[in-house]
Amino acid sequence: MVDHAETLRAVFAHIRTGDLPRAAATLQQDYPYKTLRNAGRRITPYQSTEVFLRDGFVDRYTGQRLVNPAALRLVAALLPEEFPAHKNWKLSETHVAFYELFPTIDHLVPVARGGPDEENNWITTSMGRNSAKANYLLEEIGWELCPPGDLAVWDGLTAWVVAYLDGDPELSVIAESEMHHCTYIRRWANASRRALKEAQRVAALEKR
Repeated sequence: MVDHAETLRAVFAHIRTGDLPRAAATLQQDYPYKTLRNAGRRITPYQSTEVFLRDGFVDRYTGQRLVNPAALRLVAALLPEEFPAHKNWKLSETHVAFYELFPTIDHLVPVARGGPDEENNWITTSMGRNSAKANYLLEEIGWELCPPGDLAVWDGLTAWVVAYLDGDPELSVIAESEMHHCTYIRRWANASRRALKEAQRVAALEKR
C-alpha cells in the first residue's frame, strides 16, 4: 500500500526550504492529480443480475455470500417489523443485512480513475463495501480480489425467490401497508428469471 502521507511529508519538506518546483515534481510523480469523471451509466437489474450470477453471488472483495435483491425485499415486505427496509435506505429504519448482504455492481477500476464502464470492469460487492471502497484502487486500500463463487453451490437464493413468486404472482400475502415493495420485487424477480435462465443455458452448453 502506497504511503501518501510520506509523500506529503516530502512535499512539505521541500516547501519549508522554499523549493516549490521540487514540491510540485514530487506531487506529480508520487501523488498526481487526476480529474474525476462521471461515475458512468445506470446498470439495469438484468445486467446487474448477470454479473451477480457470473460472480456466484459472492462479494469479490471479502468472499461473503450475498443475497438476491428481490429475495431481501420480499422478506422485508413479509416481515417488516423484524426485517425493515426503508425505501430511501434510511439507516435507522433499514436492517443491517441490506448493507452486508445486498449485492451491488462496483467498477473494479473506478470510472473516476479512468476505468471503463464495461462488464469486464464490473464486479459484485455488498452495498457496505461499495461505499467503503469509493473511488480507491484495491492496492491503495490494501484489498485483494476474491475468486468468484460456485453458482451450483450458492445462487443468492435467486432460484428460490423466482420459484416463490411464480407460485404467487400477485404477492397476495404481503400486507397492504407494505405493497410499495411490490414493483421493486417484480422488477428484480423478472430480471433474475431471465438472467438465471441464460446462465443455466450457458452452463448446459459448456458441459457438452
